[in-house]
Amino acid sequence: MLAFWGHALGAVAMAAVLLWQLRSWAAGPAQKLLLGGLLTTAASTWLGGVMAGTMLADNAETARNLIWVAMLFVLSSADEKGTRQQGVALVYGAVALVLGAQALVDSLAPLARTADRQALEATAIVLRTISAAGSLILVHNLYGQAAAASRGPMRLPMLGLALLWVYDLNLYTLQALGLPLGATLGDLKGVVVALAAPCFALTRADSAAFRPKLSRAATFQSLSLLAICSYFAVMALLAAVLRTGTFDWLRGLATLALAAMTVALAVLLPSRRARSWTRVKIAKHFFEHRYDYRTEWLRFAATLGTGGSNEPLSARIVRAFADILEAPAGLLLVPDDTGRVTVAGSWHWDERLPDEAVSGRGLDALWPLLGDGRVIELDAHRQRWGSAADLSLPLPSWLLEEPSLWVGVPLVHGDSAVGLVLLAAPQMRRPLDWEDFDLLRTAGRQAAASLSEAAGQQRLSEARRFDEFNRRFAFILHDVKNLVSQLTLIARNAERHADNPEWRADMVATLKSSVGKMNDLLARLAPAASSGGRPPLQDVELRPLLASCIAAHRTGHDVRLLGDGGIDVMADPLGLEQAVGHLLANAVEASAPADPVTVRVSHSNGAARIEIVDIGPGMDADFISTRLFAPFASTKQAGFGIGAYEARTLVQAMGGRLTVDSRPGAGTRFTITLPLSVAEPAASPERLTA
Repeated sequence: MLAFWGHALGAVAMAAVLLWQLRSWAAGPAQKLLLGGLLTTAASTWLGGVMAGTMLADNAETARNLIWVAMLFVLSSADEKGTRQQGVALVYGAVALVLGAQALVDSLAPLARTADRQALEATAIVLRTISAAGSLILVHNLYGQAAAASRGPMRLPMLGLALLWVYDLNLYTLQALGLPLGATLGDLKGVVVALAAPCFALTRADSAAFRPKLSRAATFQSLSLLAICSYFAVMALLAAVLRTGTFDWLRGLATLALAAMTVALAVLLPSRRARSWTRVKIAKHFFEHRYDYRTEWLRFAATLGTGGSNEPLSARIVRAFADILEAPAGLLLVPDDTGRVTVAGSWHWDERLPDEAVSGRGLDALWPLLGDGRVIELDAHRQRWGSAADLSLPLPSWLLEEPSLWVGVPLVHGDSAVGLVLLAAPQMRRPLDWEDFDLLRTAGRQAAASLSEAAGQQRLSEARRFDEFNRRFAFILHDVKNLVSQLTLIARNAERHADNPEWRADMVATLKSSVGKMNDLLARLAPAASSGGRPPLQDVELRPLLASCIAAHRTGHDVRLLGDGGIDVMADPLGLEQAVGHLLANAVEASAPADPVTVRVSHSNGAARIEIVDIGPGMDADFISTRLFAPFASTKQAGFGIGAYEARTLVQAMGGRLTVDSRPGAGTRFTITLPLSVAEPAASPERLTA
């Protein structure tokens, strides 16, 4: 009674939904199949209650499933024109084939002998399990890969179909295992149909958004899951035939099929060549597009952008192309500074190349022709090698004689080639098609941009090193100019004071000091001096350092030292002496011969101040802000224009600060502020020292 009334309830519910959908009739193929599915579902549910186990009831259920699968097939259009991927059609064809076999077995079972009927009934149960699993896969992938606008109208009918087939999958799995619960679930099947009926009742059969699109990933998932389910289901079917079948030819056929599947699996899993061949055949015959471009592009960009374990860019470029074509190894050829093409990097390339390949010999004529981005299929060129048809690209002989080389991908940046990637042949060698060429050309431009950017960064780094050297050389040249001025003064005074022993002693001391300074300047040109950062600081007593600077500039001009010169600061003694020397030289040159230059030293709040004051013509605010500290900007006839710039740079490198206070006609005051030495006591009253 439970089985009868449950199936009757399900049949009535589906019939009511059918009448409800007829109110909003639409003449589309999917809408017609929707009504057909409702009709056959109602009929099969009724027959399952009154004629359970008969051929008519079983075939009615098969017809129900076949119509629902046909509706899913119509909904799986790839676009509005109705085109589909070949792989999608194959999945639906496989499920339809299982349903056809199920109908055949259901029709033969009543006609067979009692002993053979058991084998056919067991086969029918296994086929129902396969069809339910395959149909669920189709529902899952159709809904999961549908466009976002299509999922709303699809949600309820897909839920109803999933409910029907999930129940069938569990029902027939339990029946195949021979468990008593399978019979109980069979009695409740009508109730499940009644529960699924509202899902179809609320479906908008006239919805214009009922056009989902399947991606390549969805097709591949369908094929993979269906193949796995089919494999295990066929294995179970063959086991059932071997266990219960009585026909000798049927048992022999099952044994042969079981052995063939086992051998095929044993060959496919460990053999890389067999797997490669399988992938090529699937991509060639089942898919409209060979590549999932989004996945390929993301992987390509990730390979170029991440170095892994310090992998150079050249190896990453080769690996990115090898991943696209599943090549085992590859090389990268690039032109050097002289224009000669050489091997710049490799990935998993273990074979020794001929000397012509290493030096890029023979590529001079080919390289200018690679600017159009044409992918070189070496196998095709080998077939035409030496013929009149092989005149498009002047390939060197070593490139064609190397059997492991398969494809050449030019890296084009702008209108010229900046590199050439040579890939080794994979296990399954195949000819390239238009899709390979388009993807490789596009990827070649992306890789060329990365390669050109890396080359530009390297040239920029070299230019920065040269710029640093030139900057230091300009500073040193300015310091040499000051030393030359001192030596010139000594040479001028030698004629008058050569007989004076005290002058000769002072001359020797000056020469030693100048030689020491020159050696220090040369040391600053060494590469190790360009490492950057602050120079090593030490305690520096200001009195002797400032006295030395003043003595070098006091000749012919009055320079006075005032304030507390006996304090210590944290500084670079050579850099501080150079900075003070530059500022003193500028002050002396800006002052009239009778006007003194004052150097005043003071300290407070943990900092020392060195003020260099002149009463020259001064500077306006615009000159101070725009030209004073600009390199190579000078108002002097023979000046280099980097004295103030170098002084500020040296003071800042020591952690100090250089400021200027000047007004036209009121003179100029430069102030160097430096931190006091750690051992220096707190501020004390100023005292004069001359």
